[in-house]
Amino acid sequence: MEPVTSAILIVAVVAVTGLLAGSIRIRGIGLGPAGVLFAGILFGHLGATIDPEIAEFTKEFGLVLFVFTIGLQLGPGIVHLWRQQGLLLNSMALAIVLQGAALVSGFLLLLDLPPFSAAGLFSGATTNTPSLGAAEQAASILEGHGSGNGIETLTAAYAVAYPGGIVGIIASMLLIRRFLKVNVRDEVNLLRAAERDVHEPIVRQCLIVENANLNAISFGDIPGIEETGVRISRIQKAGEDLVHGATESSPICAGDVVMIVGPKSGVERFTPILGRTTEADLLHHAGNVQFRRIFVTESGALGRSLRELALDHVFGATVTRITRAGVEMSPRGSSRFHYGDIVHAVGSADSLDRLASYLGNSRKSLNETRFSPLFMGIAVGVAAGLIPFYFPGVPFPVRLGLAGGPLIAAIAFSLIGSLGRFVWYIPHSANLALREFGIILFLACAGLGAGRTYFDAATSWEGVQWMLAGIAVTMIPLLTTGIFARLFWKQNFVTICGVMAGSMTDPPALAFANSLSNSDASSTAYATVYPLTMIARIIAAQAIVLLFT
Repeated sequence: MEPVTSAILIVAVVAVTGLLAGSIRIRGIGLGPAGVLFAGILFGHLGATIDPEIAEFTKEFGLVLFVFTIGLQLGPGIVHLWRQQGLLLNSMALAIVLQGAALVSGFLLLLDLPPFSAAGLFSGATTNTPSLGAAEQAASILEGHGSGNGIETLTAAYAVAYPGGIVGIIASMLLIRRFLKVNVRDEVNLLRAAERDVHEPIVRQCLIVENANLNAISFGDIPGIEETGVRISRIQKAGEDLVHGATESSPICAGDVVMIVGPKSGVERFTPILGRTTEADLLHHAGNVQFRRIFVTESGALGRSLRELALDHVFGATVTRITRAGVEMSPRGSSRFHYGDIVHAVGSADSLDRLASYLGNSRKSLNETRFSPLFMGIAVGVAAGLIPFYFPGVPFPVRLGLAGGPLIAAIAFSLIGSLGRFVWYIPHSANLALREFGIILFLACAGLGAGRTYFDAATSWEGVQWMLAGIAVTMIPLLTTGIFARLFWKQNFVTICGVMAGSMTDPPALAFANSLSNSDASSTAYATVYPLTMIARIIAAQAIVLLFT
């Protein structure tokens, strides 16, 4: 059978077997996509093999797809989390890294293991392949050649500890959940409530203008209006029955009835400035004003502030709210549209038609996956992963690799949003599909590669020592840090799971954490701690080699 045909067949069978096994739930707990890894180990042990170069490409390309799609989805949320908890979450991750390095050094001394095995255990138990590569570089320089017994020992220890590392991370999450009696559904509800507190609800209110000092002044010229985030949407002039659409340039006078829209606190603060509330509801009064939800799908509307776009002057329509990723926001002059935003607009039928044409309003475009920006982003991410970083006292360059580079690039592109005709937007369903496909490819090939030697190494006395030591190096730092964060720092369990997976730079563990809850909090925390963790693990692995040889 041709190598490519054989590889496709084997990967497909491993994926099906692993996904079926992962879908089995005992007391509500299942392996999810991580089941593919263990299916791969089993098939690899039974003799299923694929061409090494095909396997390496498939595994790494799957990993790139997985981390890039995660970064695209989570970029804006990461900025907010960095502002709120970036220092705390990265401190947790760094504590896990340092504990792991200390433990593996202690096991090396206590068990009298071969010197290079410590770095292999550290990389395997923490499922960090880039740190393995860095350790191999350090070992080869110390040996004076690119091969030798030391490097073989390092790689063997990594292979034995790696599957136990994945199991250990998942087991640690489940133990914390059980020991601390965590209800995941309640944790998700708490996260959503916190999001609502951060994003103040948008309300509307009808007012009678009584402030005589505002006679004939344009609404947008009222002092302090921009800071409140309040917009005017409708106006009924004094003595008239019809309601008209209103914009920032609409003059207001005493006796007018206006409808304002904005954050609750802003509306409450602004009401006494205009006048007083009224029971009248301009939504139900006759007039030539309409409301419409418009999708932003035209790249020409991206990247410029609402102040620059001047939509109310150009189209005679007022943007009263912007909905992004399910969150309603009050539009301000500095606000910028993102692809896929839902704009709540008020105006005449003609003005809304022209505004919709300008913004795109194409539901079909929202369901299309633009592959040219996707592959451009991946190319930039892969190139970024190759850039060497030099740190004082570290004899080898540190690189983010094929996992870190694409992740950082995706976060950056998601924050930029668009460059000319390139728009970094993927429909949610397509994002999930690419993400799952990527992690399945990665796990299937990683399992097949480990399965060839895993059982032989694990059943030897030295292998048993490595495996047990590796599980301890995995679980002890995770459990101590996770429990401490929960009990003393009152961290949400879903966020803790993301930090645990991120501190191990472990995509399978993240996939499992995501399967526990219907929330992006784990993925966001994972991406928040990933860059620092990657650098710390690479440096730690090299330091272990240099210290114990």
